[in-house]
Amino acid sequence: MRFLIFFLFPAMCWAEPATVLRATDLKKEPATDAPTVSTLAENAAVDAAERKGGWVRVKAGKAEGWVRLLALRYGGEARQGDSGASALFNAARTGSSGTQVTTGVRGLDADMIAAARPNPAELAKMTQFSATPEAAASFAAQGPLQRQQVREVK
Repeated sequence: MRFLIFFLFPAMCWAEPATVLRATDLKKEPATDAPTVSTLAENAAVDAAERKGGWVRVKAGKAEGWVRLLALRYGGEARQGDSGASALFNAARTGSSGTQVTTGVRGLDADMIAAARPNPAELAKMTQFSATPEAAASFAAQGPLQRQQVREVK
């Protein structure tokens, strides 16, 4: 057993390659109000390591810091020539296969929601996460997606 742990432990510590989905701030700590170390460009290659809640510690070149989990795309898909061993090591390193991510918000009660106030500065930040029609069409063209009309529910 020790022999197996000796050889698998380094594999579990390797950082997982990922790509930044859109330009995003690299934070010193896993918090929105933490100081920004630098800004990562869209499609920048990073090595993802530790995860804390909705944040992932990444290394991009010489810069290291934290980005939001949903700002990353992991290279979890099998490539031609991959054996099942790479998927096994991926699961051993990260605790998952890398094919599905689910996040949620907990801890908000009715009083907190009733007391909520608009925050124009945060709303302005959110616009950077929106996709242009061209980017959405490009993404859809990369997979087996089809256009569908969705009826508005009133």
